Amino acid sequence: MTHENLHSWNVSIVEAKRIQDALREKVVVSSLTGDIRYVAGADVSFDKGSNVVHAAVVVLRFSDFSVVEKRGVSEEVDFPYVPGLLAFREGPPVLHAWEALDKKPDAILFDAHGFAHPRRFGLACHLGVILDIPSIGCAKSVLVGTHEDPGETRGEISPLLDRGEELGAAVRTKDGVAPVFVTIGHKVDLPSAIRLVLKCTRGYRVPEPTRQAHLAVNSLRRGELWGTENQLNMF
Repeated sequence: MTHENLHSWNVSIVEAKRIQDALREKVVVSSLTGDIRYVAGADVSFDKGSNVVHAAVVVLRFSDFSVVEKRGVSEEVDFPYVPGLLAFREGPPVLHAWEALDKKPDAILFDAHGFAHPRRFGLACHLGVILDIPSIGCAKSVLVGTHEDPGETRGEISPLLDRGEELGAAVRTKDGVAPVFVTIGHKVDLPSAIRLVLKCTRGYRVPEPTRQAHLAVNSLRRGELWGTENQLNMF
């Protein structure tokens, strides 16, 4: 499945919601199995009021979280900024960065939501389905749902709920630091997602894959070059 023939990205708001509702049925919820040798993080940035979106995907070696490859794009998009429909604005640049990768990862973490979404189909679900890869949403704020504050110790969790439905979890990744919000994207279940996020966290609040993607996308936004070994791709 490729994003070119799955659906159009430049659609009306009504059609975008219909697409989300239809593709939601393709999400697979299952325990994450098999060896993970490479894990990726994806992040997006843009200036308020601008239609230029910057996206980066960074691949890390799972054994030591060293950066193997990073790719980024800066491109103009047509879809407006609409909460709950950000996949139609941010999805194509992320996919273009993904397509430029030489080393495809075994799983990907998004600085975004997945199931914890008004239509239960956020960016981590949307792109996970398109890429057909285990994907996890790990966001720094809540889009929908409420939660109790988890315990102060790393590894403590608290369910993220919406009218009694469990959407994900608030996860304490560092002692005494605000939690992140973990949700399934595709081909994972919530316990698997939480375990992977905690394994990928190395002394910072956010897991290393999305932390590196955040650093990469900010350098891209500043117009910095990354060097020939991880040459920047511009569209």
